[in-house]
Amino acid sequence: MSATRNRALAFVHPDLDIGAGGAGLRVGGDGRLATVTEEASVRQALLLLLTTRPGERVNRPAYGCHIFRVVYDPLDLTTAGLAVHYVARAVEQWERRVEVLSLDAHRSAEDSAVLEVIMRYRVVSTLQEDELTVAVPVTSAGVGVRS
Repeated sequence: MSATRNRALAFVHPDLDIGAGGAGLRVGGDGRLATVTEEASVRQALLLLLTTRPGERVNRPAYGCHIFRVVYDPLDLTTAGLAVHYVARAVEQWERRVEVLSLDAHRSAEDSAVLEVIMRYRVVSTLQEDELTVAVPVTSAGVGVRS
């Protein structure tokens, strides 16, 4: 049995864990802070990276993803391409534990004012593949991006 390579405190993300009972750290059944390991730890780190705006972290001001720069752009192919670029750059710079397999962005099927960025990735240490979707509200939803 191999040792756990990736471990982190478990948290509930306010934007992504709807209905989870509030944002913040999770407490396990034993009353201690809950942890996540391996793929769940890496997935959680990616979610945190992609939903953090550069400048939000005091001690690491460059950490984060510029994906929220597209919020006031028209929802077209250029905006989708920019979103993909911002995600790729952030993951390349800050999360070396993953290899990006594919990145795509398109208008959400449920809400025409939402840009969905879908990233397929592989955790380098375990070779496990996963998919992550980040939804970005775009206020000036124009013409363009299709599923």
